[in-house]
Amino acid sequence: MNESDDRQRLAALRAEINQHNFRYYVLDRPAVPDAEYDALMRELEAIEAKHPDWITPDSPTQTVGAPPSHAFETVEHQVPMLSLDNAFDADEFAAFDRRVRERLGHDQPVTYLAEPKFDGLAISLTYEGGVLARAATRGDGRRGEDVTDNVRTIETVPFRVDLPGDSRIEIRGEVVMTHASFAEINRRAERRGEKVFANPRNAAAGSLRQKDPRVTARRPLHFFAYGIGAAEGIEAPETQSGWLDWIERLGFAVAEHRDRVEGLEAAQAFHASLGEKRAGLAFDIDGVVFKVDSLADQQRLGFVARAPRWAIAWKFPAEEKLTQVRDVEFQVGRTGALTPVARVEPVAVGGVTVANITLHNMDEIERKDVRIGDWVRVRRAGDVIPEIIEVLPEKRPDDARKIELPGTCPECGSEVLRDETQAVARCTGGLYCPAQRREAIRHFASRRAMDIDGLGEKWITLFLERHLVEHVDDLFRLNRDDLIALPRMAEKSADNLLASLERAKETTLARFLFALGIPLVGSETADDLATHFRSLTPLRQAKVEDFIEGRGIVGIGPKREESLREWLSAQSAEPSTPLADRVAASRPHGIDEQTLERVTAAFETVGDLARAAEQGQLQNETITKVPGIGPEIARSIVAFFKQDHNNEVIDGLLDAGISWPAPKGPVEDAPLTGKTFVITGSLPDMTRDEAAARLTALGAKVTGSVSSKTSALIAGEAGGSKLAKAEKLGVPVLNAEALARLLDDPANIIADP
Repeated sequence: MNESDDRQRLAALRAEINQHNFRYYVLDRPAVPDAEYDALMRELEAIEAKHPDWITPDSPTQTVGAPPSHAFETVEHQVPMLSLDNAFDADEFAAFDRRVRERLGHDQPVTYLAEPKFDGLAISLTYEGGVLARAATRGDGRRGEDVTDNVRTIETVPFRVDLPGDSRIEIRGEVVMTHASFAEINRRAERRGEKVFANPRNAAAGSLRQKDPRVTARRPLHFFAYGIGAAEGIEAPETQSGWLDWIERLGFAVAEHRDRVEGLEAAQAFHASLGEKRAGLAFDIDGVVFKVDSLADQQRLGFVARAPRWAIAWKFPAEEKLTQVRDVEFQVGRTGALTPVARVEPVAVGGVTVANITLHNMDEIERKDVRIGDWVRVRRAGDVIPEIIEVLPEKRPDDARKIELPGTCPECGSEVLRDETQAVARCTGGLYCPAQRREAIRHFASRRAMDIDGLGEKWITLFLERHLVEHVDDLFRLNRDDLIALPRMAEKSADNLLASLERAKETTLARFLFALGIPLVGSETADDLATHFRSLTPLRQAKVEDFIEGRGIVGIGPKREESLREWLSAQSAEPSTPLADRVAASRPHGIDEQTLERVTAAFETVGDLARAAEQGQLQNETITKVPGIGPEIARSIVAFFKQDHNNEVIDGLLDAGISWPAPKGPVEDAPLTGKTFVITGSLPDMTRDEAAARLTALGAKVTGSVSSKTSALIAGEAGGSKLAKAEKLGVPVLNAEALARLLDDPANIIADP
């Protein structure tokens, strides 16, 4: 990637990782498996390593967890609760061991304290004079949530320990739930019709972060200590293992399966041994934590921004099981995407019974060659989301069936479209499909579409639940009596909404096309369509060939064209010689059989091929007849308007009174045809959308970004970066007064830069 791509990806990664941190640490509802999260972090680390001057203090690589929830009081950690770096295989752990020895300046085996990495919620317990004073979650590593009252209900957390009266110490550890307890609370939840927890980690975190401590008290939680934060008034041991032994003598539960290991081979052996015992443990663990045992060496090694250099978590592979695919069903999402879901023979994986597994898309099915009837290896990726990781072809039954993408939507019967360049297949009945209704109405009412003020998601949901609206055209049939009968709908709100719906009937063709929600048609593409077709009827009747034109021979690019030219120059045959006969006698080099068949089908004689080569007519290319419309968008538009259901809704909208100004004169006569404008800042007498509509009506194209091809930038107040870019590129800049003159007298057309 170039530097611009790196910057864009950096910003996207930081935003996505921060959202995942919030869901994991604050909501206790992770959206992605650990493996996917780790992959995002590693990609971010790679970009920041490539551009170290881009690293900021708030980057996820420099921070821990997520800010504490506002539901609890905030607690400042006296010593930050940092995260741990991860290793995912023996090579990565060996690299960690090598770095430790290099930083310590010797090549002697390092002694580590090895202990299980519990999969729970990290907690810091502060004891003052031997009495539990406060308990806090990790939070963002510096500030956590005060959960003292809830922690007091955990039986394995001592209320008082034998410490000097002037002492103050932070005991750090993990709150977890056993597999047996997890199964029992889920059984109770099912009996009460409540939502069950996905895994013991979520159950433990959700139980500890209850607002009512009595709820926490009913949940069987355990606390395992693994270290120390701040310590005052206490004689400190010299090793990490010494601290853990001391903590155990105080009365805290610590990991039973722990040991001091010396050197790389001993550490690897411990990891393998605990991995074998993992399935039989009462608690979930997802790896082994290795800490340099010497506290003096820990001091020398120090920290990076979010983790110590003297510790690492070597993760285990996710637990795996075998099961059989019984069927595959296709679910339709709110945007029309069809997702195949495998129904498998129920199997317990990582403490959870798995019966349904998403297969994501047809590309994934084809890549893994999953078939109905197959035996498959299943794991819960990151111990959260089930996935099929491998098909066992040797166990494939004779009656195994290939998975076929349905030709029509299972929800509404509309055609399913899957472009060859896309992994996702979509229902084309966007205005009619029940699975897409909520999203279709929300998009239709949005500001850049029909701009129906006051029609928020809350009212859309209520209209659908009360069956007042089934499709977008029903919005314009709402009446005052129906609206004021709804809960929390005041008379004034009803009148305002009806007035907004009435105003929305006067729109532009571009806005209407965007509002329809045609897949792949954004606001700029809608502008292009409106400018080219100028009315709805020809667009509804258009075929793919009205948008694009294919030229040349499929499969012929620059290299193959050159091969054919070389072959022709070497031929001594008469121009009238049948091409197929000559090719059979002397095959062109570097042309595959399928492409060669297309060439001989297109040209009858050697002379015909030679003339086409001279005129540059061999290379395959797609010519766009409508600016901005490529093959994929063209197929999507044609498929959308081919659905009777969609056309019924469109006719309903037109019958309801939606209209736009009729075009005046041929498009080529429009005074601003061929001009491209960008609008930025606030205009005093009209909105930017209104200005764009008026410019478009005069034949101009309005885009969102400035380039050297921009005819002019319309700059209101606070023009910002677009104004600076226009000045840098030498693009003319028009203020509000100049725009008004241009709209009043388009004959004053500025020259293209």
